[in-house]
Amino acid sequence: MLARRRLIAMLPSTLAGLELLATAVIVLDHELLVQYANPAAENLFEFSQRSISGQSVRKIFDNPESLISCVEYAITNDCTYMEHDLFLGTPGHARQHLDCTITPVEAPGSGGEWNRMVAEFRPIDQRLKIARDERIIDQTEANRLLVRSLAHEIKNPLGGIRGAAQLLERELERPDLMEYTQVIMQEADRLQSLMERMLTPNRAPQLSLVNIHEVLERARTVILAEMPEGLVIARDYDVSLPLLKGDREQLIQGALNVVRNAAQALEGRGRIVLRTRLARQVTLARKRYRQALLVQVIDDGPGVPAAIAEKIFYPLVSARVGGSGLGLTIAQTLVGQHGGVIQFESVPGNTCFSILLPLKEVA
Repeated sequence: MLARRRLIAMLPSTLAGLELLATAVIVLDHELLVQYANPAAENLFEFSQRSISGQSVRKIFDNPESLISCVEYAITNDCTYMEHDLFLGTPGHARQHLDCTITPVEAPGSGGEWNRMVAEFRPIDQRLKIARDERIIDQTEANRLLVRSLAHEIKNPLGGIRGAAQLLERELERPDLMEYTQVIMQEADRLQSLMERMLTPNRAPQLSLVNIHEVLERARTVILAEMPEGLVIARDYDVSLPLLKGDREQLIQGALNVVRNAAQALEGRGRIVLRTRLARQVTLARKRYRQALLVQVIDDGPGVPAAIAEKIFYPLVSARVGGSGLGLTIAQTLVGQHGGVIQFESVPGNTCFSILLPLKEVA
């Protein structure tokens, strides 16, 4: 704790570091006057550092009693205090539901006495989102093992079934009965192809520099060929995005599965938008990245049914009659192998699947 306090207390030398944090940070003096607010705090509370500098928290915030109580507890006990259910807002704006951490810090030359407080704020919905992403990561690994085991269990007898059908066909005296053996062999081939797709995510990525828009254009072309009438796939690309280091074929398969999922939800009639943007200060797979690629697949379909919303990436979970429930599972696994994650938000008339892929330094 003492090391952390001294590290934070090296103000203003550490202010540059606070500028980059996604967590909202406000530094107070012993009279609860604001000495500093980082950009994340400006965005969260919708004020500017210039407008609040030197102002009391009593003037800046509506109903600041809970925040002041947290600060007083940290002062009295000379310890870090965490509040997980704080409501705080500024005049003219809605109150925010926040996690809050108050840390007393000492400045150089203070004789070991605290004379500043660092208040860190994180929206509760952001904490829940991080927890959900971590659950997705854990579930993706479980899905991968389940899919691999299932694929092997099904794949092994398929060759025997097809071979037996071929032998049976040779023994048939009535040509019209061959129709049934052909059905057996065709279905065995279809299942064989499905098993191969299920096993695909277990192949190690073959890394190269990839243009994400070429990946999306490939997926777009395939889906429009599958559903040529009644489906519109619009583009909203940020052409300035850098190249991504990844496995081109796996990224195509992942994007294809997500776009196909949207097209199937529309039953081949409706509008899909493929959007790309640069995301900043993103946490993926429990790691913090300064930049990430954001790919959004947006459709105007009926939305994800509430009954399967929490299980949408689980294998064998599908809202469609006859759906395999493997497309999104495989897509999440492929994206996860690149250090990324797939998230979604859905209401009737607007469903958005977001693929986040970290941008790492390219040697």
